[in-house]
Amino acid sequence: MQRLSFRLLALASLLSLQAVAQHKQPNIIVIFSDDHAYQAISAYGSKLAVTPNIDRIARSGALFSNALVTNSICGPSRATLLTGKYSHENGFKVNERQIFNPNQEQFQQVLRQQGYQTAWIGKWHLGSLPTGFDYFNILNGQGQYYNPDFINAKDTVRHEGYVTNLITDFSEQWLNQRDTSRPFFLVVGEKATHREWFPDLQDLGAYDDKDFPLPSTFKDDYKDRVAAQNQDMTIDKTMRLREDLKVHVDYDQKKSPYSRFTPEQKEKFKAYYDKVSAEFDRLHLGGDALVKWKYERYLKDYLSTAKSLDRNIGKLLDYLDAHHLRENTVVIYASDQGFYMGEHGWFDKRFIYEQSLKTAFLVRYPGVVKPGTRINQLTANIDWAPTLLDIAHAPIPAGIQGRSFLPLLKGDKTPIHDAVYYHYYEFPQPHHVYPHFGVRTPDYTLVHFYGEANAWELYDLKKDPQQVHNLYKDAAYAKTVTSLKTRLEALIKQYDDKDALEIFEREK
Repeated sequence: MQRLSFRLLALASLLSLQAVAQHKQPNIIVIFSDDHAYQAISAYGSKLAVTPNIDRIARSGALFSNALVTNSICGPSRATLLTGKYSHENGFKVNERQIFNPNQEQFQQVLRQQGYQTAWIGKWHLGSLPTGFDYFNILNGQGQYYNPDFINAKDTVRHEGYVTNLITDFSEQWLNQRDTSRPFFLVVGEKATHREWFPDLQDLGAYDDKDFPLPSTFKDDYKDRVAAQNQDMTIDKTMRLREDLKVHVDYDQKKSPYSRFTPEQKEKFKAYYDKVSAEFDRLHLGGDALVKWKYERYLKDYLSTAKSLDRNIGKLLDYLDAHHLRENTVVIYASDQGFYMGEHGWFDKRFIYEQSLKTAFLVRYPGVVKPGTRINQLTANIDWAPTLLDIAHAPIPAGIQGRSFLPLLKGDKTPIHDAVYYHYYEFPQPHHVYPHFGVRTPDYTLVHFYGEANAWELYDLKKDPQQVHNLYKDAAYAKTVTSLKTRLEALIKQYDDKDALEIFEREK
């Protein structure tokens, strides 16, 4: 009897310890890259590149296959992360010509109230300085790949080195100096893989021995798609030989990215791209052959830039292991939106179409997320803030428009969204993508382009995953259109998008 009581006491003690562990506030690191396409991540099945360290997060945690954004562009995506609100609510709709309002409620402020140390290091790109963080060390605007300026609370300092390496170094320095008695929340804001794709010196030519076949939709004719016909984001016509692909660069041009190089950096960088220029001259390309060459050069630079990104993610994961932080640290890897890797002949993002709409999103949460989990339910970036607050056992402000998907991480299969609302604004520059709003369900995408355009599009994602057949006027889909318009209207009203509602009621 005494032995049984001892066993029961031991079991009760173990269960109590487990309960305490489950309620302990975990550390949180969000690694937030720029324009990194899920098609360029091997965990997502990419045939373009191998990303062993991002894949480490996928193997030990969860991969989201339908993580959507609500406005596919860099700054607005960051504003949505901070606020958990749509662009029309947080006020940051386009990349340029505006400043994020720092006086509005942001979720890191709630984390601080709950005892978290908070920091943002790297790319910020919101015009105003960060608020609600104990520490920040951010790039100036878009930032530079080589020898960039960083802005902290006291000064702006130029640091010699490659930006991705520097961001990792500064992140580790902050982790080393933090108060170890408190949980921490850290955003590692990466510049990579933003245009114009400058690889680290050690990665120059990393993909030169690889041949990249054209995507099946590369020569899309954009039939029945007014916005696609009138965009300015093709590899053929928009991508620039000198600025983007570094053919015959003027390395002595003042106020260019190259003016920041040290002599040693310039020598190595120039030696590599002089060979690229010589190849271009030797081939005398034109027509389809030139477009194919531009596509290959784009991918080689882009993926070489991503190579450093993945390597530095590995360094951060190794840091957590070496400092015994792995078991109580949630690690999230995400990009601010998707990106085109030649699909439809494009680079960039903006459209509601899949490669732009969907972003990489992976979560490692030891003891909570089962390793190797794949989550197919729809989520949106308005959900990121409430989920992180939920993970931190913090209250979720009533003004947040997203929903926590922590139940999905714990294995619940119940969808948190049956549809996701989208609204893009920036027009006409820089890529002449008409403003549009729409709805994405598990099976369909319905979108309305407005302004200079006035067009509806419908895509059956099961039959046409590449979205090249606009079915809006197809009589067989008339009931589907009606149903989706009803759902779209409900979402517009739910999220209080007054401008969209006015347009919708006028055009429906």
